[in-house]
Amino acid sequence: MKKIVLWFMSTLTVLVLLFGYHTSLSSTNTASADSSAVGPVGSSGGTTTGGSGSSTDSGSSAGSGTSSTSSSGTYTGASASTRWGPVQVEITVANGTITDVTVVDYPNGNGKDQQINARALPVLVQETLDAQSAGIDMVSGATVTSDGYVESLQSALDKAGL
Repeated sequence: MKKIVLWFMSTLTVLVLLFGYHTSLSSTNTASADSSAVGPVGSSGGTTTGGSGSSTDSGSSAGSGTSSTSSSGTYTGASASTRWGPVQVEITVANGTITDVTVVDYPNGNGKDQQINARALPVLVQETLDAQSAGIDMVSGATVTSDGYVESLQSALDKAGL
């Protein structure tokens, strides 16, 4: 009987410790989520300059040749619908190289979305600039946003002919 009681108390203790554990994400990134998820995320400091949305197809005539190294301009990918909201990416290409990535639309309707995307979007943008393609790693904890990001990014790359 003593062994059963000891086993039960040990199991109960482990469960309390397991469910009572708080990750560092919940306490340290809350302040940064409020400040960095305000506007569109881009590699140039978190916001975009005005007027770039109207030039969605401005580079399409330059990128219509057969050589992908000659494409230049700004290309906006199709808006990818995710279960938490749409994700849309805009890339700037110069001489066939991705020079800037801006996330113009992403889920930010609540604090959890803001917290997740404040951490995930800069990582996705940097991965894109490093890889120069849509073949990038997903961000753990932001799988839905990562899927939508890659889908919209591939659409923009297709428009750019890359």
